[in-house]
Amino acid sequence: MMNIQVATNQADWDEFLSKQTYRPFMQSWTMGEVYRSIGEEPIRLEMREDGKIVGICQALVIPARRGRHLVVPYGPVIAENGKCTVEKELIDALKEQARKHRCSFIRLSPFIPTEELSTFHFPLSTFKPAPLHLLAEHIWHIPLIDLKTNKRTNEQTILVGMRKNTRNLIRRAEKDGVTITRSKDPLKDLDTFIELHEETRKRHSFTPYTNTFFRSQVEHFWKRGECTMYQAHYQGEVIASSIHMHAFGETSYHHGASTHKHRKIPASYLLQWTAIQDAIKRGDHMYSFWGIAPEGITKHPFAGVTLFKRGFGGELLELVHCMDVPVHSRYYLTRAFETLRKWRRGF
Repeated sequence: MMNIQVATNQADWDEFLSKQTYRPFMQSWTMGEVYRSIGEEPIRLEMREDGKIVGICQALVIPARRGRHLVVPYGPVIAENGKCTVEKELIDALKEQARKHRCSFIRLSPFIPTEELSTFHFPLSTFKPAPLHLLAEHIWHIPLIDLKTNKRTNEQTILVGMRKNTRNLIRRAEKDGVTITRSKDPLKDLDTFIELHEETRKRHSFTPYTNTFFRSQVEHFWKRGECTMYQAHYQGEVIASSIHMHAFGETSYHHGASTHKHRKIPASYLLQWTAIQDAIKRGDHMYSFWGIAPEGITKHPFAGVTLFKRGFGGELLELVHCMDVPVHSRYYLTRAFETLRKWRRGF
């Protein structure tokens, strides 16, 4: 018998997530606490069949001026052998939560590869393609374990799969005297990262996460041993830094920053290679570079980093597009506003 209820046990939640093929940390219990600390209330629903969890869904209440709504970042996560009715019953439960929290729509950004959507049974007739994406939908990643043979990838194989120029820049960074360290106190070193990140933001004109978000994310994941801040040093200065999440066997390059002062020193290449090596040593099954721009799209938030990320070799994981479920007629005002904003931005 299927039962959908509010989750109360973090251990059960995370254990289920850790056993799935795709284990996005955005659906982890810890990430929900990060969002709670910045004023976005997590709603955690679990689907149980005969007492066993067969699906989880972490949604967030977003009190946006353009329209209060629920978002589901990289969720729901449903067991591969879950029954067909799970998805429909879950949407009904989310609608109930949306009404309870005075939300006009639900926005889902599921971590489902496009070729696998047919294996799910969402009531697609009730969905509308979202005008905007919520999270990256084109994921560049390096598989560290072959899921079919369970064979692990070694460093040499990854090096061979890189662009020749990327390999050369890694070696040049080492030759130039760049050294990479792992922060022993990332909360203390966060100010340095934020300073570099602000410089990077101004240089590339993107909308950043807030400093409060950075601090909360690092604090919550670091105390669980699921976050590493890397720092690239050159001539006594930190010239590049990154924050990597590593939970449930997946490492994700989530935030990066660098200074323009030493732009000819390829520190970021050595930094990434160090993080990849650490992921291999941990026995992770995936190293994710997070998002890249779709092929041929130049006006995209990830356009500037796509060539850099692809240079390390790997594969593209194209996810299904973000989906909206209207709950109230106010949604259509929000949709019109977002469609206009997308048109003005040119993508």
